[in-house]
Amino acid sequence: MSSRGLPALSGEAGLSRYLTEIRKFPLLSPEDEYMFAKSWKEHEDPEAARRLVTSHLRLVAKIAMGYRGYGLPVSEIVSEGNVGLMQAVKRFDPDKGFRLATYAMWWIRASIQEYVLRSWSMVKMGTTAAQKKLFFNLRKAKNNIGAIEEGDLTPEHLATLTDQLGVSATELTEMNRRLSGGDASLNAPLRSDGESEWQDWLADDTIDQETRLAEREEMGDRHDLLVGAMKDLTDRERDIIQARRLQDEPATLEELSQKYGISRERVRQIEVRAFEKLQRGMKAAMHQAALPAPA
Repeated sequence: MSSRGLPALSGEAGLSRYLTEIRKFPLLSPEDEYMFAKSWKEHEDPEAARRLVTSHLRLVAKIAMGYRGYGLPVSEIVSEGNVGLMQAVKRFDPDKGFRLATYAMWWIRASIQEYVLRSWSMVKMGTTAAQKKLFFNLRKAKNNIGAIEEGDLTPEHLATLTDQLGVSATELTEMNRRLSGGDASLNAPLRSDGESEWQDWLADDTIDQETRLAEREEMGDRHDLLVGAMKDLTDRERDIIQARRLQDEPATLEELSQKYGISRERVRQIEVRAFEKLQRGMKAAMHQAALPAPA
């Protein structure tokens, strides 16, 4: 699958023009989307793939705008998101019962977040999965409560965020200082004579491209298994699991209890039962696919 024929985004100045161009591509009806997806899956029809990609470029742009606060070129963020979209189209199975947009959002975010983490050297060196999650959630959570102060968080904001994000005050403070400090350029001179740069003194411990692609493929396989296992849930179970565990900002038990007219404890019971069903379904599918099952 090639990116040839897609609108080009050249620098920040071209962003407005790019957004205007991608709005010209028509959105697809569920029927047309299914037809094009089947044509690509069964015959690798390049025109069908192009229609699927171009109809979702606006989705990529919308997601990419949420990552503007990391000091990186928007053009690069959008480009990385488009790579994720093309991966999603390549793997999309229309017979699973989900729309492409639902499936593609995971791939788009994964591609963008990988780019952000590669670009922020202080994060890409020895950062755990939990820290990476906190890295992306903290900025949004601070904006939601109006915590815009420079430097350390106020005690009130610190208490609120530790409760919302489920981390310790120490972890939160450390990550906030990382974000507030930005990322020093590795090309900055180390000595006054300018002959040496910081990157010359850093060991190249980044994951090679082949390993990175293999890891993303395995993550993609697990994501596909999750999508497949969701089919075994009832509509209400699927909705509650998505709202509670698969969204950037999970819904509260109170919100879902009001939506369905049941108690918060009943919502919690449905969530637990649905999650257990998902785990069983994914483990069974992993066994069949010879993938290592989660602990």
